[in-house]
Amino acid sequence: MEPLQNIPQLLPLSPISGSSKPGQDSGAPGAEGGLAFGDLLKQALQEVNQASAQAEDEARNLMTGESADMHTAMLAVQKADLSFQMMMAVRSKLIDAYREVMRMQM
Repeated sequence: MEPLQNIPQLLPLSPISGSSKPGQDSGAPGAEGGLAFGDLLKQALQEVNQASAQAEDEARNLMTGESADMHTAMLAVQKADLSFQMMMAVRSKLIDAYREVMRMQM
C-alpha cells in the first residue's frame, strides 16, 4: 500500500486576475465557485477528527489482536499526530492574526 495515496489532493489554486477594480469585492464566498473560509476550516477539522478516529481504531485493533499489522497502525497514529500538530499551528496563526488586527488603530 502506497502511504501517500491516502493524502487528499489540494484544491487547485485559481490564478490572480488583475481585472477586479479596487471597490469590488472579488473575495466573496462562492464568487468563483470556491469554498468559504469557514467551510475550509470546518472541512479541515473534520479531516483531523477522521484521522484521529482511524488511528484509534487501528490501535484498538492492534491491541485486541484483530490485526497484526503494526505498520498500518503506526502510520495511522503518525498521520493523526501530524494532522493535529498542523491544526494547532493554523489555530495559533489565526489567533496571532486576530490579535494583530485588533491592535490596529482605525
